[in-house]
Amino acid sequence: MGRDARGLGGAWTKYQRHAFPSPSPDLAPYVARYWVVSWEYDEPYRQLIVPYPNVHLTFQGGGATVNGVSSGHQVKVLEGRDGVFGVAFRPGAFRPFLGASVSTITDRRVDAAEVFPGPLPAEPDVPGVEAFLLAHLPEPDPRAQYATDVVEKIIAGPEITRVDVLAGNLGTSVRALQRLFAEHVGIGPKWVIRRYRLHEVTERLERGEPIDWAVLAADLGYSDQAHFVRDFRAMFGEPPTRYAQRY
Repeated sequence: MGRDARGLGGAWTKYQRHAFPSPSPDLAPYVARYWVVSWEYDEPYRQLIVPYPNVHLTFQGGGATVNGVSSGHQVKVLEGRDGVFGVAFRPGAFRPFLGASVSTITDRRVDAAEVFPGPLPAEPDVPGVEAFLLAHLPEPDPRAQYATDVVEKIIAGPEITRVDVLAGNLGTSVRALQRLFAEHVGIGPKWVIRRYRLHEVTERLERGEPIDWAVLAADLGYSDQAHFVRDFRAMFGEPPTRYAQRY
């Protein structure tokens, strides 16, 4: 079967519109960004969605859903004219809202009313959603902030390619990091490290840089190219050379 041309060479921009408003200062410790997506497709389109370690609150069709961290890629079918307003919480920052280990909602979707009681915002836009979240603002949680800081350290540190290296940098143990991430991030530190190192691949593709895959695999801490391709396929649903055709 041939590939859908609407997913190649940046053609999605003809069918979708994306915006990423920033949160207010009061919500910035918890919310990484808002995201607003609209689309129009005459024929159904299979949208590949590659995960990050964010919990999302999404508003669509008059309802709202809390989406836990996804451990793998997903495919969402887009059709007709529609859209979604989303809240991407900072990794590690959702536990104070949930009141339970974030790993309990990993790979799950739950009705927002289970986490945020009361009426939904009248309008799923930035002012309405901000007022809604501020009404449910939790007490500060130092452990949640620490988990968020650790994820930020991973993002900013391309040299961090293993959990033991991260644990050594933080002066803690691998097991303690695993417990912290299960409770506050919802997925393990090894997964988070791998996700952000593979994000560096997509950044290069977006910039149109030529890539020597074997050299890149070594730069990202892989012992060989085959292990890199295996991890990339598991995360993105296709090998890197095929995924590169999307740019």
